[in-house]
Amino acid sequence: MMVELVEAIAKALVDHPEQVSVREVESGQSLVLELRVAAEDMGKVIGKQGRIAKAIRVVVKAAATKMNKRVLVEIVQ
Repeated sequence: MMVELVEAIAKALVDHPEQVSVREVESGQSLVLELRVAAEDMGKVIGKQGRIAKAIRVVVKAAATKMNKRVLVEIVQ
């Protein structure tokens, strides 16, 4: 569910939605979502001063609260 949420948000923001991928990594109590996008779309996902990245994390955190899980979103290349 979390993977689909992050994927849907990211695909709506980028120019190359076919290159968006989200990988789920379990680490103890936390769930890490690794978001990968095309190099030229990196700025669109991060936003000015990281505002868009922060907004994505806030939405995911709100959804994760219902599941009693700690979910982190990492944007990786």
